[in-house]
Amino acid sequence: MTSVRDEILEVLNREKIGTMATVENGKPYSRYMTFQHEDFVLYTVTNKHSEKMEELRKNPYTHILYGYENGGFGDTYVEIEGKLTEVHEEGIKNKLAEFFTSIFVGNQDEMVTLKIEPIRMRLMNKKGQPPKELEFSNDH
Repeated sequence: MTSVRDEILEVLNREKIGTMATVENGKPYSRYMTFQHEDFVLYTVTNKHSEKMEELRKNPYTHILYGYENGGFGDTYVEIEGKLTEVHEEGIKNKLAEFFTSIFVGNQDEMVTLKIEPIRMRLMNKKGQPPKELEFSNDH
């Protein structure tokens, strides 16, 4: 029997696109983003002058829907609550650069790499089963 950790990793490995929500003036805003992951930590890129960066500097918490395949009701997906930080470590940025530079639109000097550390992940719609939750400690 597979663990909830394994089932969530299966979704993270299967997909690269999800919707990421931020908050501005008490209102939620969502947009499609492309992600890479290392275990349960997600990475993405954006323009350092984008609206989402302004929103995330004020409130670094995000909610991501990840893995819905559009195959109809019952598709398995993951809800991710996380805290976002900007990546400054050149090693991590260089490791991700090849993937993200191919999808980033705009001047590469304007690209910022973002790290989303999970607080909670919920595996949803697993063939009609109730959600399965995975909590992460603050030291993740």
